[in-house]
Amino acid sequence: MARGSNNISLDAKGRISIPTKHRDDLLRISEGQMVVTISPNERCLWLYTLTAWEAVERKLVSLPTLNAQTRKLKRMLIGHADDCTMDGNGRILLPAPLREFAMLGKKAVLVGQGDKFEIWDEVQWNAHRDSILSVELDESALPAELESLSF
Repeated sequence: MARGSNNISLDAKGRISIPTKHRDDLLRISEGQMVVTISPNERCLWLYTLTAWEAVERKLVSLPTLNAQTRKLKRMLIGHADDCTMDGNGRILLPAPLREFAMLGKKAVLVGQGDKFEIWDEVQWNAHRDSILSVELDESALPAELESLSF
């Protein structure tokens, strides 16, 4: 469902418009109910349908709390998660603290990741994408599940 890259804009209130090609799916899957949180690894936001987020959240909650890494992951993902609803114009409000975390300016990019979207500041995304493309893929570091994949 969540695939492709789309240049988007934030309005003065911090809302983004979900591209038309994704709106119907998001309305069908979750009636426009979504959850936005921070990425624990990069300065971007993760946008899930409520249904997809609930599955992620169940897995996170089931992790052992005595493990320092899982506590950190829970704090980052669940602790910053915020519910948002797509309005009649296909817009969602990104909370100010999350916009600040992701350093979002007026221009942003919505990047599909299959089960979620990433929301990047446009300048940050372009630099990140270019840095990824400048490094040759290390095939020995790929997970075993991808060894039989061909392009």
